[in-house]
Amino acid sequence: MRLVVTGVRGQIARALGERALGDLEVIALGRPQFDLSAACDFAPLLAALKPDVIVNAAAFTAVDKAESERDLAFAINAAGAGAVARAARTLGVPLIQISTDYVFDGSLARPWRETDPTRPLGVYGASKLEGERLVQAATDDCVILRTAWVYAPFGGNFVRTMLRLARTRDELGVVADQWGAPTSALDIAKAIEAVARRLVAGPDDAEIRGLFHMTAAGGPVSWAQFAEEIFAQSAALGGPSARVRAISTAQYPTAAKRPAWSWLDGGKLQRIHGFVLPDWRDGLRRAMERLDREGEWR
Repeated sequence: MRLVVTGVRGQIARALGERALGDLEVIALGRPQFDLSAACDFAPLLAALKPDVIVNAAAFTAVDKAESERDLAFAINAAGAGAVARAARTLGVPLIQISTDYVFDGSLARPWRETDPTRPLGVYGASKLEGERLVQAATDDCVILRTAWVYAPFGGNFVRTMLRLARTRDELGVVADQWGAPTSALDIAKAIEAVARRLVAGPDDAEIRGLFHMTAAGGPVSWAQFAEEIFAQSAALGGPSARVRAISTAQYPTAAKRPAWSWLDGGKLQRIHGFVLPDWRDGLRRAMERLDREGEWR
C-alpha cells in the first residue's frame, strides 16, 4: 500500500514515514514542490506518484498566528484541503483528511461527538472546519479524522517545550482549566494506517467513510496535569523536571481563544473501524523513552 502524505515537516507525516515497512510505502510531500496555499490542480503531481490513499496532514497550525494571518490560514487549511480532495476525486483515490478539536467551542461537559454542533472560537478552528466542508463537498471517498493536543518525540510540541523550559526553570505556570486528550503522533500514524488499509480493502463500503474522532484514551486531562506527568516520567528517566504551578486561562492570555473542553468521543472510530488509541500516559511513556534513548537530555 502506498500512502502519499502532505506536510513533510509535520509530526503526523514524520510519524507515518517511520511506519514505512513491508508493504507500506510512504511518500511525503511539502513545499516548495507541494504548496497547499497555492490551491492549484494537484492531480497531475499526485497521479505521477500512484497513491493508494492520500493523507492530507499539512496544515497552518500556528493557532495564535492565524488570528493575524487569516487569509493564509484559510488558503492552506480550507482552500488547500479542498484542492487535495478534488485531486483525490479525479484520481479515484481515497482521502484521509486530518482535522482538529478546535472546531468546537468547548462548552459541553461531556466528550464531543461527531454529530455535535461546531462553533470554532478562532481563525484556526474556523479554517479547519471550512476545510472539512470543502473536502466533503469534493469527494465521498474520504475519512476526516479529528484529533487533539498532538505531540511527538520530534518537532515542535508541548512535551518538548516543557522539557526545554525545565532545563532552566524550577517552576512553570501551566493552564489548568483547559481539558482534553494528549495524543501521540506515533499512535495517530498507526490509526491512519489501519483506516487506510480498510479504505483500500472496502472501496464501496460507505460506513467506514465519513467523520471520526481520534484521540488518546484515558482523558480528560488538563494542560497542567499533562505537564506534571511529563515531568514525572522525565525525572524517572533522569531527565529535566520542574514544579507545575496551576494557572487559569485568564492568567495566560493568548491571541486566540482556546476551547476549555476538548475531550473527543472516540466511540464511533472504535465501533466502525475497531480501533482505540492507547491511554495518553502510555503514549507519552513511549515518546519519553525514545527521547531518553536518543539522548534528548544528555
